[in-house]
Amino acid sequence: MIFLMFVFMIVNFTYNFRDYGIKSIDNKATILAETVKHSLTTQMQTGVIDQRHIFLKQLEDLPNINKIWLSRSHQVIEMYGKGLNNEVARDDIDKEVLKTGNEIKIIDEKLFSNSTYRITIPYKAYSTGQINCMNCHTSAKEGDTLGAITITIPVDDSKQMGINTVVDTTGIALILIIAIGFLINYLISPFLKLFDSIKKVMSKAQKGDYSYRVLDVNNKDAQEVIVWVNTLLEKLESTLGNIDSKISIFLSNKQKEELDPLINVKNTVDRLSDVYKFRKTIEHDDTLDEIYERLASMIRKNLNVENFNLLEADTRTGEVHNVYVSKEVYCNLDNGCRADKTNDIVDSTRFENVCAACKKDDLNYFCIPYSISNDLDLIVSIYTNSEEETAQVREKLPYLDDYVDSAKTVIISNKLMNILEKNARTDPLTQLYNRKHLEEQIPKITSQANRTNTNYGVLMVDIDHFKMVNDTYGHDVGDKAIKIVAQTLIENTRNSDIVVRFGGEEFIVLLYNCDEESIVDVANKIRLAFLNKEIPAGNTTIKKTMSVGASMFPAHHKDLDACIKYADLALYEAKNTGRNKVILFTDELAKKES
Repeated sequence: MIFLMFVFMIVNFTYNFRDYGIKSIDNKATILAETVKHSLTTQMQTGVIDQRHIFLKQLEDLPNINKIWLSRSHQVIEMYGKGLNNEVARDDIDKEVLKTGNEIKIIDEKLFSNSTYRITIPYKAYSTGQINCMNCHTSAKEGDTLGAITITIPVDDSKQMGINTVVDTTGIALILIIAIGFLINYLISPFLKLFDSIKKVMSKAQKGDYSYRVLDVNNKDAQEVIVWVNTLLEKLESTLGNIDSKISIFLSNKQKEELDPLINVKNTVDRLSDVYKFRKTIEHDDTLDEIYERLASMIRKNLNVENFNLLEADTRTGEVHNVYVSKEVYCNLDNGCRADKTNDIVDSTRFENVCAACKKDDLNYFCIPYSISNDLDLIVSIYTNSEEETAQVREKLPYLDDYVDSAKTVIISNKLMNILEKNARTDPLTQLYNRKHLEEQIPKITSQANRTNTNYGVLMVDIDHFKMVNDTYGHDVGDKAIKIVAQTLIENTRNSDIVVRFGGEEFIVLLYNCDEESIVDVANKIRLAFLNKEIPAGNTTIKKTMSVGASMFPAHHKDLDACIKYADLALYEAKNTGRNKVILFTDELAKKES
């Protein structure tokens, strides 16, 4: 760029200097030509025009003038002849000036020989002014060209001076430009090296390699920049490594790493953030079903699969059951789950028909077991249509591991809460619902029965002479008798019925959608079934009877609590009238009680 500027400057300077020289010569030549014209006019007036050749010769002898000659027009030649020195047009230029009356200026420039400047001006006839040309040239008209004056001037001195000036100027400018170039190079070179080094370092950083550093240069300002950039790179490299190593411990497995550690850290933070939000969300879910629904939603989103099931396995009993089904159940779980038994991933793409429980031959299955607690495993069964889909799922398993690991404590906590809640509402001896559960359910049952016009049969069951069993055989045998009663009640009722241990040896049964005829039949069925039960008592067995009181809700009363009291009144009547019988509540019993 500097060189081009230098060339442009020299060319411009040379052109302007030449133009200035030509204009200077042109001005001098014009003045000289006009002077000659006026001098000749004066000679005509004074009558010495015949001596003009002496005047012109004297002028030619002056320095910086080559030649001077006159050219007469045809009109003057006809009147006065060609003159002493044959004053006729010498060339086409003279002829053109005589013909047109316009002056002509020509410069003849030659690089290695003499250069000249020529000016040819017209000599015109005028009748105005101090001199009246018409007095002598009677046949001439106003403005006719009577002749031409030609002067040639050498321009070699001017050209040589211009060349010397240009050469000197060029030399000075070249020296100045070289000095400026060295100065610029001295000042800018460190920054160019710095820029080049930064460019290389940033190129490596763009590819994920932050280990390169900017090279040192001999410049104070540049060295400060180098220190700043290198310090920043060192902090970045160290920080990224520390962040990645520290936060990755909160995730199950490393996902596929990128070349750029900055992207790895971003991906890790994103995963950790998503897992944290998932964990905080499920902590506020009320049931395990909600937790498994959210886990299923995560599997769809992050693993991009639609066909999968979630299973729970009891490690103590080997029992496995589905807790979430996205489409349909593909496995026969009667004999347990292979993934749970082996505690290893079951992949049908690695070994055909690896699991006998799966009966779907047109699907690939991928079962991953997770240990939730000592007693509970969670199995995620994913079904794909090709090995490629299975391979994609396998690559994304770290996401699934993260979410399951974050859900473990919440699942365990929810399971424990369910167990505690069940224990709070379950009789530990018989595993039947207890009185607390019944009291909580009474408002719901009452509201539902009144809304749907549903009848309930209420049975109050009591073992006859139970105190004698405890006193004679001990409480262990009494507990066995109570368990057998519970077993008898379960065996002779439906899943829709509610069986409750009300307290001691008393039990309550709520028979769903039952009429008066059926309630007595069911009560007698239970009574007779228990009558035939043998209760182990040491080396022998005993048999006991039970009494049953019955009432109808809401036929006997629209309040279920009242119907339970009515069934108790009927039980009391059965006890007082011989035991081992069923008594259905009547209004007379209520009057008798009052």
